Amino acid sequence: KIMEEDDIVIEENDALKNFLPNGFGKQEKETNIARQLEGSKRARSGKVPLEKTGRVGSGKSEDLEKDEADRDGDDDEEDEDDDEDEDSEEEDEFPVSHELVLKTHERPITSMTLDPSGSRLVTGSTDCTVKFHDFASMTPTTLRAFKSVDPTASKSSASSETHPVNHVEFNPVSPSAILVVSAIPQAKLLSRDGEPIAESVKGDMYLRDMHNTKGHISEITTGTWHPTNRDICVTAGTDSTLRLWDCGIRMIQKDVIVHKSRAAGSAGRTRMTAVAWGASPQGNSSSLVAAALDGSLVMWNGDGPYTRPSAEIRDAHQRNTWTGGLDISPDGRTVVTRGGDDTIKLWDTRKFKSPISTISHPSTTSQYSTSSIKFSPTASSIITGSQEGSLHILNPATLKPELITPVTANSPIISLLWHPKLNQILTGSANAETHVLYSPSLSSRGAMDI
Repeated sequence: KIMEEDDIVIEENDALKNFLPNGFGKQEKETNIARQLEGSKRARSGKVPLEKTGRVGSGKSEDLEKDEADRDGDDDEEDEDDDEDEDSEEEDEFPVSHELVLKTHERPITSMTLDPSGSRLVTGSTDCTVKFHDFASMTPTTLRAFKSVDPTASKSSASSETHPVNHVEFNPVSPSAILVVSAIPQAKLLSRDGEPIAESVKGDMYLRDMHNTKGHISEITTGTWHPTNRDICVTAGTDSTLRLWDCGIRMIQKDVIVHKSRAAGSAGRTRMTAVAWGASPQGNSSSLVAAALDGSLVMWNGDGPYTRPSAEIRDAHQRNTWTGGLDISPDGRTVVTRGGDDTIKLWDTRKFKSPISTISHPSTTSQYSTSSIKFSPTASSIITGSQEGSLHILNPATLKPELITPVTANSPIISLLWHPKLNQILTGSANAETHVLYSPSLSSRGAMDI
């Protein structure tokens, strides 16, 4: 008997079907953004429910205890739901619901900077390297830096010493240049691709008058750019000076500000620990504010002259404690400092005498000198890290915490920033992790679209 075609039955082989391609030619891969967003969602932070403990010697029957336990369980579930709703409402105010984690360094991350467009991230670390990350070329499986640079390495000597990186910062006006400060007397300018542009000169350490030296004579602790002039930056050193540099063609020293310490036994010198250059409110001149190891907080007119400070607070923080966190609000009216004396203080630049608000906050500058504090882009909040690895979002008037969310458990947060265009918060911790916190609803291009 001849078998007809209708009688032939072909059994489906699912394994073979999955192995063979759906079609031939170039196949396009589609990115499942929703799935990646769900995968990057953080665990709800906030109140931790108390552990349930059993009752001992209640003297009640097992059935009665079981009924009470069921009712208590229902109440606990309702309370937990209410707590989760409250936490979600709090977190919805800030871009912290999701995160992207980068592990590109080997040691604590001391500084980070993101260009104005939010496409390129540069981080510095105590592993003596500067890492360059390009979010446009990253995928969930390739979360790595595209370039690593040792800013203190010398081509002339293969056995040259390397030094920790204290500060990195994109030029806010012209993001083609990055200021890099290592623990040496010379600062560097790198391009956005990591190529060297210029380097400051080292001063003569045998000259007594710091005004006559052409550069720092000892380690530079930090630096920053002028808020509006693309060619000017400032560095702060352990030689008791701030030095302004003209970076138009190469780094040429423009001005020297010598801070004369009034502390007993200091011989008029101290170490400058932090510096910030704030924008001018209502078109007035900008403000240059610096902190020193002798506990003083000093302010100059940002456009000069620099012969005498416009205001000085001698005992802003406890003497011989390292004030590593310093920032000026976007409107230039308030200054926030995080001192080594376990305090955070808020200052008014118009009445630069005593703090507006003060709170207690354990310091980490004894181990990590660059532990920072920052205003949000709209000055509606202040962010800083804690010794336990939590991000603290503070009220800008009272300094009381509005949200505390854990980021890197048991590993202090050292550096952080809040990007104005993307509305995303970046943190760098002592465990060498960089966390990009964002919210799909509040942030623009959440973690650069994963």
